[in-house]
Amino acid sequence: MKRSILTCALAFLMVGIISCDDEPTLVTPELAFQAKATTGEGAIWHPDRNTLFWVDIEGQSLYEYFPKQKDCRFWRFDRMVSAVVPETDSTMIVALQDEIIRFHLQDGSESPIASIPVNGGKLRCNDGKCDPAGRLWVGTMCLHGAPKKSASLYRVASNGSVKEQVSHVSISNGIVWSSNKKYMYYIDTPTRKIVRYRYDNKSGDILYDGVAVHIPEGTGSPDGMTIDSDDNLWVAQWGGGGVYCYNPYTGELLVKVVVPAPNVASCAFGGSRLDVLYITTARAGLSEELLEEYPLSGSLFYCKPGAKGVQTNFFLPH
Repeated sequence: MKRSILTCALAFLMVGIISCDDEPTLVTPELAFQAKATTGEGAIWHPDRNTLFWVDIEGQSLYEYFPKQKDCRFWRFDRMVSAVVPETDSTMIVALQDEIIRFHLQDGSESPIASIPVNGGKLRCNDGKCDPAGRLWVGTMCLHGAPKKSASLYRVASNGSVKEQVSHVSISNGIVWSSNKKYMYYIDTPTRKIVRYRYDNKSGDILYDGVAVHIPEGTGSPDGMTIDSDDNLWVAQWGGGGVYCYNPYTGELLVKVVVPAPNVASCAFGGSRLDVLYITTARAGLSEELLEEYPLSGSLFYCKPGAKGVQTNFFLPH
C-alpha cells in the first residue's frame, strides 16, 4: 500500500530525508555563483569564516565563496590545485599538483609542507580531506600514459611525513569519516564503489571492511563526497548530472539532487546550520553541443535537501 503524503511528510520531519515508495526524493538546486571552471572541485566549508572554499583544478585556482554577497574571490597558482582544507581562520592547506602547501589568505604567501609522489609527472594529486584527528588524507590519480592502479591514497601529518594508506588506485576521490569515528568511506572512481574501512582515530590506521555502496551503471561515476549528521553519503557523480545520497548500511538511494550540469565533481554542507549543500561542476569533457545545452556547467550551485552536514575537520598539529 502506498504511504500517504501526510505519512511521508511526517517521516521527512523526523529523519530529514525520506524516499516514498522506494523512489528517491528529487531536489533541484539554485545557482550560487556562475563560473566557467574547467573542473570545479574540492568544496569545503570554513566555519570560522562562514565561507565556502573550492578549486578549479586545470584553472589552477582557489576560490572563496561569500554566501551573503553571492560572490567569489580567487587566487591563482603555478600548478594544478586539487584540494583545500582549513588550518586556521587565515591559513589553508592546499594540495597542488605534486605538493602540499600552507597558503596564507591575507598576503597570498606559501610555505611547503610535503611532497607527494607523482611518478615523474605521470600522476597528480586529486581529492583530499582531514580526518577527525586533523591528519590530511590526499590521493593521486593516473594521468595520460600512466598505467591504471598506479596511484595511491596518502596520509599527511603536520610535520610533513607522508604515509601510503591505499595502493593500486586509479583515480583517488571522495573520502569521509563516520560520526562515531570508527569508519572511513573512500572512492576510487573507476571501481564504481564506495568502500568502507575500519578507522582508528588515535593511530590513523585503517582496515578494509567491504563495499558500502555499488554505484549503478548509467548514473555517472562517483567523484567527490560528503557525509551528513545521519551518516548518509552524498556523492557527486561525474556524468550523472547530480548529487546522489546513499544509506551506507543498505546501499539504498535516498535523494538525488538534479544539477543542470552533466559533470558534477564535489559537494559539501555549509551555512550556519550546516543545512546548505554546495555543489561544484565542470566544463571538462563536454562537447560544444553539451555546453550549449548546459551553459551553467562549471558553476557553483546550492540547495537545502533536508539534511545537515557535520563540522569540518581542520588540519591539526601532531
